[in-house]
Amino acid sequence: MARLALLSTSDKTGLIDLAKSLVTEFDYEIISSGGTAKTLKEAGISVTKVSDYTGFPEILGGRVKTLHPRIHGG
Repeated sequence: MARLALLSTSDKTGLIDLAKSLVTEFDYEIISSGGTAKTLKEAGISVTKVSDYTGFPEILGGRVKTLHPRIHGG
């Protein structure tokens, strides 16, 4: 089973370094919300959007992203 890390942040300070470390040093796969996923992809980091992982879109104008059983259930 893959090791997954959920990254979703408004302040992107240090995000790229954290994600690179998780992927290269600890062999994690990254799952991320829309804006954070965009930042990671632009940095060349492999990432799966939460909406792709769950099969459901972000709701309420993007304010609700991770409230889904697939996320909360691990």
